[in-house]
Amino acid sequence: MLTRYVFFEGTPKVDAAEFRAAVMKVLLPLWQGMPGATGVRLTFAQERDEGAPEILMVLAVDYPDRATLDASLASDHRFVTRDQSAELLRLIFEGKVHHHITGKAG
Repeated sequence: MLTRYVFFEGTPKVDAAEFRAAVMKVLLPLWQGMPGATGVRLTFAQERDEGAPEILMVLAVDYPDRATLDASLASDHRFVTRDQSAELLRLIFEGKVHHHITGKAG
């Protein structure tokens, strides 16, 4: 199993409740529709160590294997999702987004 994490490093441009509502209503259903995904989790920051980067939220999308992940990233749905996410995030989020792929140890 592989997990593609998306870290949203930055701050909301709107109040926290409005940010969460927009993400949950518009973005989460798009992310949940990624082809081949076996699990989608979204978490919002609660607190952080002093001096740690400000990670506003983290998206984790699980895939059974690399071929499925690659097919999902090459899908039409991914490009629609990426464009719609970028459009909304421009309005509600100030920061950068970075992706990390992890796999089980062993």
